[in-house]
Amino acid sequence: MKRLMIGAAVAALLLPAAAMADDGHDHECMNQSCTVVSLFQAPQLGATGYESIETPRYGTWGFDLEGRDTSVRPGDDFFRYANGTYVDNLEIPADRTRYGSFDLLSQLSENRMTALIAEISAAEDLAAGSDEAKVRDAYNSFMDVAAINALDAQPIQPMLSAIRAVDSHDAMAAYMGATQGAPGGSFWGTYISDDARDPEAYAVYLSQGGIGLPNRDYYLAENFAEKLAAYQVYVARMLEMAGWENAEQAAVDVVQMETAIATAHWTRIQSRDRDLTYNPMSTAELSAYAPGFDWSAYFEAAGLGEQDRFVVSQNTAFPEMARVFAEAPMETLRAWQAFHTVDQAAPYLSERFSDAQWEFRSRELTGAQAQRPRDKRGVSFAQGRLGEALGRLYVARWFPPEHRAQMEELVQNLKTAMGERIRNLDWMSEETRVRALDKLDKFGVKIGYPDEWRDYSDLDIQAGDLFGNYLRSGQWRWNYDLNRLGRPVDDAEWFMTPQTVNAYYSSTKNEIVFPAAILQPPFFDPDGDPAVNYGAIGGVIGHEIGHGFDDQGRKSDGDGRLEDWWTEEDAARFVAQTNILGSQYDSYEPIPGHFIQGALAMGENIGDLAGVTLGLEAYRVSLNGQEAPVLDGYTGDQRVFLGWAQVWRGLYRDDALRQQLAQGPHSPAEFRVIGPVRNVDAWYDAFDVQPGDRYYVAPEDRVRLW
Repeated sequence: MKRLMIGAAVAALLLPAAAMADDGHDHECMNQSCTVVSLFQAPQLGATGYESIETPRYGTWGFDLEGRDTSVRPGDDFFRYANGTYVDNLEIPADRTRYGSFDLLSQLSENRMTALIAEISAAEDLAAGSDEAKVRDAYNSFMDVAAINALDAQPIQPMLSAIRAVDSHDAMAAYMGATQGAPGGSFWGTYISDDARDPEAYAVYLSQGGIGLPNRDYYLAENFAEKLAAYQVYVARMLEMAGWENAEQAAVDVVQMETAIATAHWTRIQSRDRDLTYNPMSTAELSAYAPGFDWSAYFEAAGLGEQDRFVVSQNTAFPEMARVFAEAPMETLRAWQAFHTVDQAAPYLSERFSDAQWEFRSRELTGAQAQRPRDKRGVSFAQGRLGEALGRLYVARWFPPEHRAQMEELVQNLKTAMGERIRNLDWMSEETRVRALDKLDKFGVKIGYPDEWRDYSDLDIQAGDLFGNYLRSGQWRWNYDLNRLGRPVDDAEWFMTPQTVNAYYSSTKNEIVFPAAILQPPFFDPDGDPAVNYGAIGGVIGHEIGHGFDDQGRKSDGDGRLEDWWTEEDAARFVAQTNILGSQYDSYEPIPGHFIQGALAMGENIGDLAGVTLGLEAYRVSLNGQEAPVLDGYTGDQRVFLGWAQVWRGLYRDDALRQQLAQGPHSPAEFRVIGPVRNVDAWYDAFDVQPGDRYYVAPEDRVRLW
């Protein structure tokens, strides 16, 4: 089965929430202190027969007229009106769980990376230790299947032996700490990021962890019972393959323990609240608050022994999780640690391990029909370790300087539109308005690529050593983060590479960021119709600006500091409107029995509404009082809305869609189109939407935020 594609975003556009950084992980609220939100969920890449490295084109003026379904009234389903014929003729490639505009551009980016790596590998004069030589060696180490298969499980045997030797709970706490940057498990996510209340400094964050399924719903909700049963089989299979004793019973015990952990976990909706997830504690306070776990041993092994301030996210979950740890038999904890070690290491072991992991995590959980080809996975491996090294080459070849200049103009026009909106809001007091305009004025903007490239000189990549490259790069990244502590925050840092098709807003830096790879059709066409550009990339810019003022982003001031700068009355009026928006999305059922969670996707839905609104307003301003041209019968306003709709066209597999609805911060693609436009007055005028149309909303009931 295939379903309408998810337009997932990190407070990224997708983002995604989030959006690949050099460590190969998505930077979303859960692991960036809710400081970074992306436009779209990072797609799974694969071979589909599309191997071009040429920039795509859409129609004669930037919109694919042939992709419409004009038998549908815009007010009944604007997604299908704009994209229906395209979607009806679209097939999801076997090795992917969704396919659409984002994925085509992401695949284009991957194709270009493949071409660059081929050129690098063919070069005969690469300097030893250069970034290019490291890219070549990382990629080739992944492609040496014969050597990898010959090693089989040997690379992880020292780790499994070390786990078998862990003989006490305190020793296991220390072992968990030592897994930072390495394969293995911990009950606690531990990461270093900008301090939300002191954005000029770094802080150590702790969040709930300890489970191997996407979130607590997979353990506790009846509609995921089959996935939980399949997970237990998978745990047993991986343990048995690794030579673990009593694998089947161990899997039963592991899943039972993880279910107890999941019961203690906060929901994804609770975990979004930036006020509730900022709870600083010392080591002593943590030990008293969540006894039963040796926090000192954990921090010492992680390299954090000299730190004595930790920001705890889901704080009320910690005591119960620590109790589960303290009461678990050592045999169960060792089996749990062994499984997570094998599971995380599997992509870098022999094919029997990597295939087994794919069969569960991709086929079973997301519905993929075929595994990505090895060479594409090799490209991803190289990018995950040396992303900015490849990004530097990408920019030199595929991102002309004039694109950056055009984007700077577009961003300024969108900021101007937002300023006018804020000045004319009838629900906001002057006191809050002044602070909102100050925040907007202080917005930072990054376009295309970093001004300072990451230094990989001390990253040890060796030819023919895939597992070693995996381990050393993970430790390198963790040490990179550790070395930040006590130093000023790096304001020049990017959380996405230039070749990433996404965008994001960082609340602690109060900045919006647009990598080079998203600045192509259907988002941005320098030769296309300005109205379509304002609906597409203008909507993206507006979306990211909107994140600075969404239900969580609004909690930071212009300097990125988490503080309450709203009057009580203005906050109440804002929340009243967001509650209405949440109720609208709660009613959408993309797949039978699975609804959008309006509160979970709130930030992205607010961003989408802001994007459409600001894109349209900025386009009108750009006309300088002139009449917009009519193209193929479409007015300027109509083309703005069509430009927004076109970027979200695509399909999604059922299982992947269920997973997205359970844990993703983004609404499915069709409702990233329908949801915002039905709250914009100009859409009704542009397409003659009338009472009786399916998605008509009476003027007094439309959500009016930014």
